[in-house]
Amino acid sequence: MNKVVKRAFIDTEDGQILYRISGEGEPLILLHQNQTSSNEYLELMPILAEKRCIIAMDFLGFGDSDKPPRMYSIEDYAKTVILLLDTLGINQTSILGNHTGAFVAGEIAAAYPQRVGKLILSNPVVFEAAGKAALLKRFAQGFEIQADGSHLLERWTARIQYVNSAELNHRLVLDDLKCFGYPLYAVWAVANYCLNLEKCLSQIKCPTLIIWGTVDMQQFQNLGLAKAENRHLVFNAIPHAKMLDIVGGTICMMNQMPEEISQIVKEFLDNSGL
Repeated sequence: MNKVVKRAFIDTEDGQILYRISGEGEPLILLHQNQTSSNEYLELMPILAEKRCIIAMDFLGFGDSDKPPRMYSIEDYAKTVILLLDTLGINQTSILGNHTGAFVAGEIAAAYPQRVGKLILSNPVVFEAAGKAALLKRFAQGFEIQADGSHLLERWTARIQYVNSAELNHRLVLDDLKCFGYPLYAVWAVANYCLNLEKCLSQIKCPTLIIWGTVDMQQFQNLGLAKAENRHLVFNAIPHAKMLDIVGGTICMMNQMPEEISQIVKEFLDNSGL
């Protein structure tokens, strides 16, 4: 039976944060990637909520959360997750983060070790220097609204070749449009965090699983933004980490492969030996 996913807000000094919550039991926080929102976990939440309390939030600047009054760092985003945990009375949780969410999850585990039980980092892509510069230049001003509406088609075609679902692509475009007119805070945050990435990740002590979508990683390499072998920088930096490839996993794999992802998550969280 599908669990009901409820929505609520918490107040912060920089605006309101939307979160979704479902299920009961040990908590698991889900942190989304750039330009999306907690929508990224709509397929995954009901499955995982059968035995756990699942919480997914919209980072400030994305989804239905408010836009922050300044550029946010990964450390800033980590603090908002801790605030959410405090508000909900959760002393310790496991965390799954994808892309941007993976860096935020890693920072929480490093900076607040007593708050994290187990950690799952999905696609923590380390940008090449040239790729990072290109991203910052491309997204510094954020998405711009075009008078002829061409921005709508541009966002529709951006992912459709590997989304393969009009309904899912529609959801992704809606999240894109909520970012128009504002800087893409997470691109700036991740690019800066990667400057000291290995040092930060080396402080993680909790059991950690790193998962990679093979198609996702190949796409980043084809765009010249990252090299596939750089994924080992993350793996080698975290003591006792385990790594697993998700064959065929795209940047949208949380939406596209919920049964496979949920099984991996359950096995990792339920295995006391990891």
